[in-house]
Amino acid sequence: MRFYTEQSLGDLQEFIKEVYSLPDDRLYSLEDLLNQVQRFAMRSLKGIRKGDTEKIKKNLLISIMWTLAISNRLHIDLEEEVWIRFPMLCSYCGNKPCICKKAKVDKRQKVKVNDSSKPKSLSGFQHMFDAIYPRDGRTIVDAGIHLAEEVGEVSEAVHNYIGQHLQKQFEEVKLEIADLISCACGIANSLNIDLGAEFAKILHDNCHVCHTLPCSCSFTTIALLKN
Repeated sequence: MRFYTEQSLGDLQEFIKEVYSLPDDRLYSLEDLLNQVQRFAMRSLKGIRKGDTEKIKKNLLISIMWTLAISNRLHIDLEEEVWIRFPMLCSYCGNKPCICKKAKVDKRQKVKVNDSSKPKSLSGFQHMFDAIYPRDGRTIVDAGIHLAEEVGEVSEAVHNYIGQHLQKQFEEVKLEIADLISCACGIANSLNIDLGAEFAKILHDNCHVCHTLPCSCSFTTIALLKN
């Protein structure tokens, strides 16, 4: 099984499901999956501090994959949630490009979803985020800080849901995961990284580590990964 450059975010989620769901279900709790998102996102931030684009890229991709694993565990259609949250517009001010800072918007605006303009590929979603949140409006350090913030908010949302299992908490998980994807796209845009092309490179033969279907990596193998 492989992922192709022109495929969609939904296709990427399906790839993660087919290749990784079996070992994920057997080896990782929901909190374990969340820890992996945090682990590789923080390694990506280390790459930002060191100015190492390859380190940023590799760990950002892996962190996104673990985020998709959480979405699969919770049966969240991430492409749909990202689109509902960002329907070619900023999720807060409702504009493209975002005017939140300039206009000092202090209340979330209602936005209309026009499905005819929905991107058909992962790269299309990435271009959408570049139009909503232009890369020249932030530094890579700013983008990294925002990623760390969103990882923290996903963690908080997941832990709250695990604690009480309320529907409103589940809805918050969906929103925060969508926000995390938007931030990951922001970092990729700042560094001219084409996520569709890069996923196609590392996911050309099932699991990017063991290359089997389903993935046969042990818990220890993943714990010892150094990137």
